[in-house]
Amino acid sequence: MINPFLQEDLEFIAKKLFPFFNFFKNQKIFITGGTGFFGKWFLETFIYLNEVFQLNIEIFVLTRNYYKFKEKFERLATYKKFTFIEGDVKNFEFFKGKFLAVIHMAATSAEETFKGEDELAKFETVVDGTRRVLEFTRINQVPYFLFTSSGAVYGKHNHPVREDYLIAPPCNSIKSVWGTAKRTAEFLVSYYGEKKNIETRIARCFSFLGPYLPLNIHYAAGNFLKDALKGGPIVVKGTGNDVRSYLYPADLIVWLITILIKGEKNSVYNVGSDQKVTIKELAELIKKKAKVKEIKLEKRKIIKGATALSFYVPSIEKAKKELGLKVFTPLEKAIEKTLQFYKQFYKNGRD
Repeated sequence: MINPFLQEDLEFIAKKLFPFFNFFKNQKIFITGGTGFFGKWFLETFIYLNEVFQLNIEIFVLTRNYYKFKEKFERLATYKKFTFIEGDVKNFEFFKGKFLAVIHMAATSAEETFKGEDELAKFETVVDGTRRVLEFTRINQVPYFLFTSSGAVYGKHNHPVREDYLIAPPCNSIKSVWGTAKRTAEFLVSYYGEKKNIETRIARCFSFLGPYLPLNIHYAAGNFLKDALKGGPIVVKGTGNDVRSYLYPADLIVWLITILIKGEKNSVYNVGSDQKVTIKELAELIKKKAKVKEIKLEKRKIIKGATALSFYVPSIEKAKKELGLKVFTPLEKAIEKTLQFYKQFYKNGRD
């Protein structure tokens, strides 16, 4: 049941998380958003920890469509220690259980965003869904709660932002719905942390590049990888001057679990890489690693009222100093691993 394409990464994760094994052994964890990009990495990790180290961790996963997930990822969907609960995060039916932790990652899917989902529907999923999951946590007296927020809560900036940065996205623009919704959800998490005696942690997540990253929607890194896997050219829409940073998902899992267990109660941590790269430089790196010949620049249509961020990089000094975290996987290595994963993935008939 262990994914052979991620063996090296899973060994790395297990080595980093070894001090926490007793914390997780024989425990139950409830995860929302467990079938998304982050979620698949969590599922792969828990399979590995169970099969190699016999930790006997049970995972309960909220999903809107179990059978759709099973069609594409049967190995993950049928693992013996996973229980899938169908339901909408905004109104799923509560069930009883003695859980160690809730990891709340559910939001509108990246695919729905790409297809132009209505802004109010997106806001309600993030905010109402978070409150529903917090109520589940309270009723079941779950001691630990981790919420994956977003670097979008900071709005536009031109320097690596710290957790105490006070500028926000414009709440009078519906295009800033993601950052505004996540800020509102963070308030709910903080309220329940202070008033309901739940040990909450907030992880403000930035950009990521690695296996399971969607290749066919609005992520520049995914689009470049797809272009490269097809043999090129790699198409860069716009000037390519926007600045990003990318954390590898194996690093991400180590960060999130470390924050869950060691993070300060009811605190916030940025999660991402502090190694800046322009979009054009990213395309050049992927071109080099994939050995394709050409990069094409295409003019991008300017959308009135858009809040696209030209600079999106966190300061990670807090996570480094308090938790000993860092960027473990360099960007070039992350690109190599991702290209190899998808070559194997498609070769073996996976979707």
